[in-house]
Amino acid sequence: MVIKKLKLKYDTKSDSVNILAPAKINLFLHVTGKRPDGYHDLFSLMCCVSLYDSVTLNFDVANISVVCSHPQVPGDETNLAWRAAHLFLRQLQIDAGVEIILDKKIPVAAGLGGGSSDAAAVLLGLNHYHKNPFSEDELSALGLTLGADVPFFIFRKPAIAEGVGEKLKQFQQIKPLPVLLVYPQIYVSTASVYDNLNLGLTKCKQRLKKLFFDNEHSFDMIECLCNDLETVTMHRHSEVRKAQKALIHHGASGALMSGSGPTVFGLFTDNVKADHVKKELLKNSSWQVFHVAMLV
Repeated sequence: MVIKKLKLKYDTKSDSVNILAPAKINLFLHVTGKRPDGYHDLFSLMCCVSLYDSVTLNFDVANISVVCSHPQVPGDETNLAWRAAHLFLRQLQIDAGVEIILDKKIPVAAGLGGGSSDAAAVLLGLNHYHKNPFSEDELSALGLTLGADVPFFIFRKPAIAEGVGEKLKQFQQIKPLPVLLVYPQIYVSTASVYDNLNLGLTKCKQRLKKLFFDNEHSFDMIECLCNDLETVTMHRHSEVRKAQKALIHHGASGALMSGSGPTVFGLFTDNVKADHVKKELLKNSSWQVFHVAMLV
């Protein structure tokens, strides 16, 4: 049984569930302030894209375990998917196990939310298997204890995210343009990026006020592309700015770093152009390039 795109389906003839866990991009990311608990408040527009990890849950087991195709992803209790399963079963107060098999296609620590999406997929799959004991809001509350992006991947619709990312409002004005994701294959620490962000130097507030807050009903996706975290990541990693410039040079309508990076995405007007640019960008052997669709 396979859950295609963002729809959850379950095959009662099999004691397993397979879920496609999508990546996401941030079409804008404005950091509005730092909270007393050390986390940051955000105002961001998030959208899933058609790059998926495959998450398989097998239930005929006694304990929780994780097997992953990616060598850098741990298989123990430090794995977010493992923690999601443990949290769900503890909350349900049952003594049960699940084998979690992760087929990773989303790059690791790339600003695309792969780990959070896998954790959300585990929560959704377990909830369905156990006959939906938790509502979507309850699952999101559980997910928030695992990570700020997990509620979005349970919501699975384009959304304005506020707070640390848990306050979600569906956003329906996105035009589904073709997207190229460029992953420079470098490591970026999200925590370090936020720790080194100077809120006095963030630039998205005025841009979004003019283009979004004051004119929401004529939303221009290209003009709203803005990420306050770019200044930190690009200062440390010139390859991220190089990828952004390459996308613009080859004809992207706009390009932006997703999350804390290092992945940069470019928006295109048609798939033929995106395919051509993908071939050009793959000439840089240190980059991974994905041609994906926005899931709206």
